[in-house]
Amino acid sequence: MAQLKEALALAERLASGAVISPASKRRYHCLVEQPAPEAPSPKFVPPKQLLLYLVRMGSFTSAPKILNQDLQDSEVHFPERLSRDQLLERCRREQRHLPVKRAFRPCASGAASRGLQDGVRLLRWNVVSKRCGEAAASPHHIRVLQWNVLSQALGEMNDNFACCPDEALQWSARRYQIVEEIIEYCPDIICLQEVDHFKFLSGALATQGYTGMFFPKPDSPCLYIQGNNGPDGCAIFYRTDKFDLLNSESRVLEVWSVQSNQVALLVNLRIKETGREVCVATTHLKARNGALLSTLREEQGKDLLRFVEERRQDRPLVLCGDFNAEPIEPVYKSIMTHSSGLGSAYANAHGGQEPPYTTWKVRESEGEVCHTIDYVFFSQREFAVDAVLDFPTGEEIGLGRIPSFIYPSDHFSLVCDLSFREQRGMSL
Repeated sequence: MAQLKEALALAERLASGAVISPASKRRYHCLVEQPAPEAPSPKFVPPKQLLLYLVRMGSFTSAPKILNQDLQDSEVHFPERLSRDQLLERCRREQRHLPVKRAFRPCASGAASRGLQDGVRLLRWNVVSKRCGEAAASPHHIRVLQWNVLSQALGEMNDNFACCPDEALQWSARRYQIVEEIIEYCPDIICLQEVDHFKFLSGALATQGYTGMFFPKPDSPCLYIQGNNGPDGCAIFYRTDKFDLLNSESRVLEVWSVQSNQVALLVNLRIKETGREVCVATTHLKARNGALLSTLREEQGKDLLRFVEERRQDRPLVLCGDFNAEPIEPVYKSIMTHSSGLGSAYANAHGGQEPPYTTWKVRESEGEVCHTIDYVFFSQREFAVDAVLDFPTGEEIGLGRIPSFIYPSDHFSLVCDLSFREQRGMSL
């Protein structure tokens, strides 16, 4: 293991383009049992052994896997149907602290790109979007919620949040906060990452007419933690009164032809009232900083885009996720410049700039970290952005940052209102 870590440190310097001595290069190739290349490669590609360590780190630990099932919420029962107000009331009874209310930011470009008639409709939409029943009923609009909800096993045992009270991290304290956050904004489609309590979320959201699917990571780090509730992974939920499911697909993402520990989940949906179809996909790319990990995420992003392009069959696309990459990283550029013509909903609403943060936490090992790494990408030719949900201010978040008694995850939810453009191929 010590040799592997030494090789990883040298590989990071090679990936970053740092100048290292010939002796260090020879040492690296000896450690990875790989002959030195005769000519330098334009891009550093680590050998398979090192790559497997990077993408499947759980398999290299001495801890045994603990293969638990999703059973921790067996005492919780939901009726077949609850009104939205009834479920919100139940959520609030189970909590000690109510969440901060967030406002929607209208996006003027949504009206400008479609002309005066659509602009009038947009003004009406910005009003009714706050009245969730009417917003959800519109067949011409889609409200999407994207959120890394924080795996329970990782949050309690692995993430080392320095300022979050232990009581705030307990699942019994968090689970109804997560449900309230979701149903507060009445999304049509919900994309979640770090889900390790899918049955609970399915039961709660089913009372509101949602159904969904879940795809776990093949080597979830949760499985190495005592008392886990099964592997974490990605989930997508959608309103059954608004959409028909055409098909669903899943994929374990590859990096240089090596299967990684990150996954993608995709659904193709048809709007019942209009027959329009849409493809929705979500993912959670590899975390950690460094040039080598940045390159790895770029390769995961390329594999993700290939997978999505093969499966969506020219349908309009909404691609959500925790990409673990700031806008300056190559994977962000790869997505934004892809031939499918994707844009970022929040950048669209903020004059071309991403928000200053989508996660803001304090860890014992890193200190305070504030990053923009979560996104809602969309097909610009088929969709316009009508509004996005603003983030809370630093004052509203508090000095301890997140998670906390008020915020159940170390990420903020993203909510976007998208509307179909009346004419495909319209200039942007």
